[in-house]
Amino acid sequence: MKRIFLTLAILANIALLSAFILGWQIGDPMIAGGRDPEVNGRIGTHLLVGLGALTSATMVHALLFTYFMGTGRWIEETTHAYSLSSDWYRLNQRTKYSVLPGICISFLLLVITGSLGAVADPATAVTLQPMLGVSDATLHFTATIGTWLVNMIVNMTQYFAISRNSAIVEGVLAEVRRIRIEKGLPVD
Repeated sequence: MKRIFLTLAILANIALLSAFILGWQIGDPMIAGGRDPEVNGRIGTHLLVGLGALTSATMVHALLFTYFMGTGRWIEETTHAYSLSSDWYRLNQRTKYSVLPGICISFLLLVITGSLGAVADPATAVTLQPMLGVSDATLHFTATIGTWLVNMIVNMTQYFAISRNSAIVEGVLAEVRRIRIEKGLPVD
C-alpha cells in the first residue's frame, strides 16, 4: 500500500502544482473586455486541470481512509478469531484516527480553494473584495499555496501512518502464524 499511496499522492500533488502553474500563466483576464480567446482558453484549461487536481487529491485521501477502514476491520475480526490481544486493534484505531483530522482539513481547504477560484473568475458577479479588502485573485492565490503545502504535509503524515499500520498488520500476521503452527494448522 505504501508504494501505491506514494505514487498516487505524488501524481495528485503534481496535478495540484500543474493547476497552480496554469493559473499563474492566465495573465490579465480582462484583456479586450474579457473576450480574448487566448486568455479564455487558458482560464478554461486552468479550471479543468484544477477540478481534476481537486478530484485526484480528494480521491487519494479517500483511498487512504478506506484502506484504514479495511485493515481495521480485518485486525478486529482476526483478533477475535484468534483471541489475540486487543492492543493490535487499539494501535490500528489510534493510527487511523491520527490521520483523520488531516484528511478533513485537506478536504476543506481543497473545497475552499476551488470556491475562491470561482469567485476570482471575473465573469462571476460574486466578489469578496469589499468585505476582505483583498482582491479575489489574491485570496485564491493565497489559498492555493496554503492548500498545496498543507496537502503535502498531510500526505507525508499519511505515508508514515501507512508504515505504522503495515507494522501492525505484520505483527498480527506473525501472531496468527505462531498460533497456527502451535496448533498444527497450515500456514500458507
